[in-house]
Amino acid sequence: MCGGDRRSIAQSKRALALVRANPNLIPHLAGLAGDRDWLVSMRATDLLEKLAHEQREWIEPHKGLFIGPLADEDHWEVRLQVVRALPLFSWSPAEKKRVVEILLRDAEHPQKFVRAWAVDSLAQFAEKDRELLPEVHRCLRGLERSGSKALMSRGRQIQVRMAGSAGARERQDN
Repeated sequence: MCGGDRRSIAQSKRALALVRANPNLIPHLAGLAGDRDWLVSMRATDLLEKLAHEQREWIEPHKGLFIGPLADEDHWEVRLQVVRALPLFSWSPAEKKRVVEILLRDAEHPQKFVRAWAVDSLAQFAEKDRELLPEVHRCLRGLERSGSKALMSRGRQIQVRMAGSAGARERQDN
């Protein structure tokens, strides 16, 4: 995972296959997420996020990485993996407070990918915690006013998904 540049995938498919075949490597991978070389950290975080989508229970013991120093990393590529991973886990009330702080902060990030995913993740939390809805709506208005077609489109997609979730919730309640 060492070397190369940010555009390199650094044999991530091979690394992902190795970890899938041997989940005992996950603690080592989690250790690499804190590496001083930001490219190593980014690649490890990327793999952890991908694995969390597939086998959340494998990554759950290491979920604290996503609300620790990685969440404050200067490189947007690392922050992107963090905001994408956050809604995949259950969090204690104290942890959730930190999660929401991260997402609200990154909903204003200058990098469009980070901003869009932070708002998307915050919206996912709001599906279970309705108290977050005012913040989500404020963030969605920010995407609408961004002037970026990509962000405006992403905001509309989030709104459609949220409307569908609200409709499904109403049908369940009846």
